[in-house]
Amino acid sequence: MTAKPLRIRKAAVLGAGVMGAQIAAHLTNADVETVLFDLPAKDGPSNGVALKAIGHLGKLKPAPLAEKSRGGQIIPADYAQHLDQLADCDLVIEAIAERLDWKLDLYKKVASHLPEHAVIASNTSGLSINAMADALPEAMRARFCGVHFFNPPRYMHLVELVPTAHTDAAVLEGLEGFLTTTLGKGVVYAKDTPNFIGNRIGVFSMLAAMHHTEQFGLGFDTVDALTGPAIGRPKSATYRTADVVGLDTMAHVIKTMADTLPDDPWHSYFKAPSWLAGLIDQGALGQKSGAGFYKKEGKAIKVLDRDAGNYRDSEQKACDEVAAILAIKNPAEKFAKLRASDDAQAKFLWASFRDLFHYASYHLSDIAETARDVDFAIRWGYGWKLGPFETWQAAGWQQVTQWIEEDIAAGKAMSDAPLPEWVSDGRQGVHGKDGSFSPSKAKALPRSSHPVYERQLFPETVLGEPAGDTGTTVWENDGVRLWTRDGDDVGIISFKTKMNTVNDHVLDGVQRAVEEAEAKLKAAVIWQTSEPFSAGADLKGALGLLQEGKLAQFEAMVANFQATSMKIKYSMVPVVAAVRGLCLGGGCEFQMHSARTVAALESYIGLVEAGVGLLPAGGGLKEIATRASASPVGDAFDNIKRYFETVAMAKVATSALEAKQFGLLRESDLVVFNANELLYVAKQQAGALAESGYRPALPTRHIKVAGDVGTATFKAMLVNMAEGYFISPHDMEIATRIADTLCGGQIERGSEVDEAWLLALERKHFVALAQMEKTQARIAHTMKTGKPLRN
Repeated sequence: MTAKPLRIRKAAVLGAGVMGAQIAAHLTNADVETVLFDLPAKDGPSNGVALKAIGHLGKLKPAPLAEKSRGGQIIPADYAQHLDQLADCDLVIEAIAERLDWKLDLYKKVASHLPEHAVIASNTSGLSINAMADALPEAMRARFCGVHFFNPPRYMHLVELVPTAHTDAAVLEGLEGFLTTTLGKGVVYAKDTPNFIGNRIGVFSMLAAMHHTEQFGLGFDTVDALTGPAIGRPKSATYRTADVVGLDTMAHVIKTMADTLPDDPWHSYFKAPSWLAGLIDQGALGQKSGAGFYKKEGKAIKVLDRDAGNYRDSEQKACDEVAAILAIKNPAEKFAKLRASDDAQAKFLWASFRDLFHYASYHLSDIAETARDVDFAIRWGYGWKLGPFETWQAAGWQQVTQWIEEDIAAGKAMSDAPLPEWVSDGRQGVHGKDGSFSPSKAKALPRSSHPVYERQLFPETVLGEPAGDTGTTVWENDGVRLWTRDGDDVGIISFKTKMNTVNDHVLDGVQRAVEEAEAKLKAAVIWQTSEPFSAGADLKGALGLLQEGKLAQFEAMVANFQATSMKIKYSMVPVVAAVRGLCLGGGCEFQMHSARTVAALESYIGLVEAGVGLLPAGGGLKEIATRASASPVGDAFDNIKRYFETVAMAKVATSALEAKQFGLLRESDLVVFNANELLYVAKQQAGALAESGYRPALPTRHIKVAGDVGTATFKAMLVNMAEGYFISPHDMEIATRIADTLCGGQIERGSEVDEAWLLALERKHFVALAQMEKTQARIAHTMKTGKPLRN
């Protein structure tokens, strides 16, 4: 299959509400010129509504903008004065309130201003896409469809693509490619039914949990303990999720289901429970109003006691029996024990799963083409580790089916609707080597053949699908594996440690892997088979050496760390770092020394050693001083100032774009929006560097540094901060040593040094700090709690 690329240079978003503004932000993150429209303002500038929405983007958390200054790139507009801005738009996304009449009026208003090629999409979460299409001018219908982003659009992977009866297949193919690569999304095709796939199944799951909360007399915090990470779902679980979404929004979605699904066999449950309606009547709308199912009093989290009608301390834990059942690794055994238990919490969980499986299977043919679409929609849109059909299949399809049928017959299920015939036709599940089951085709369908997925060398799989090619091992030790895929000559270096931390085995392994690549391959990529890229050095091993008094071994480990970074930098074949997720400390230093970094947008990059009482000593400070010296603008001190605060405060960039701003990524480094395409792009870059006659740069021998004057200037700033109690004496000690290293030590300003000089400074200060009691206390505290200690 070949899909014609959809070239989108400029886009417009109609509606500057919460979703519209954030969709505009993410388009701008992806370098799409974007106009944000809203109604003309009653006071001030005509485009004031859009202006205010753009200004608000910088205050939202999590941040919709991958880098704050991008907000200034969004063009604010209003329907009265700026409709001519639509004339050269390639994509127009409508994101106004969920009123069909308002949407249709808006389409009439903009129709004559749109170019003939523009794709028009509605971000509705549940209104009929076909009803909208039928009201459009005939010429626009082939270019119209639903594109439903999940909130927040930057972070939620799911986008539901909803065709109408008129939508041109080429438009859908082009949009799928654009959404996947340019915006980094996981696309699922949904049928035009109320709430589509994600919210239809996800909201029903919450309604079932609410029904069974009452049925089994459980507290809201107990239900959240049962329906969060304990069963592979987000920490926000059920009731915290409702608070975050907004209880009024939740009630509106439930009412939409009630109004639009009158024939659904579960229709009687599509109503807000009395206690949810009661909270809304009191104005307790969840997080946005300060109280909902939960509220914060000081540092304490309180939960609503349904019976008493007041707030009490939240306990949020499962009982011992159910906690033990949930800890069982085997899903079949786990489900058998849940169903057999007389405990109310176990009964709640079994009933919630049973009714979810029943509902999802009953409606599969109405809402989606395959079971894969449902499982991905729930995983990507709701953050579950496994979708409903995967969970059912893992627990033993036939046994669970029998139990569901028994419960339906006994009147225990929420509905007496029969399971579809295909459920009990002898199958072992819905996902397998041939694809995923499609009720409309009565067979398994393979994955999409859209060429965009050729860029995903290890695509996300559903349970039961065959695993991808694990490649051919070239060389490995206990810390690292060097391997190739499809017999090509670009090696992949992957770590074997927990959180891909760096220990002696990794250091020795990377050096040997680079040597093997030089001898046998044309290039190498450092890529981890799962996130993160690297959480940094193995603190446990380092602290152990210090506490045992093995200082010589500790110093040798630091020197070996630097040798590994230098091996990467001066490799005779290009070594490209493919970064996603956390890239901290030593992991950050490795990518700084690579020939090029390809980073997923959601990469969180930082030199964080100061947080544990140390300074970067894997060549990171040396590399910063080198980059500052090479800058054609400003002197060594001016160029190093921006880095100093970043390193001394252990700042972590909240996106790959921000990491460029911090100087931790180079301008020549690439940012990829879809993490599943990261390895493909990194291998392409490594291969291209090799094919263009790559040689490592000559060793840097003339690094101009700020010297003792630079260090003294930084120290004066630090003294002021210490006197104002903004930093502790130990913070000052660490920051002073960072400054001394970045400035090249106690030498004259403007002196030139080489890399070896700076590496020696790193080692000296790192080893000195590591021996200090307060640093060792910081390391121990971080290892125990995962949080920094400010002592």
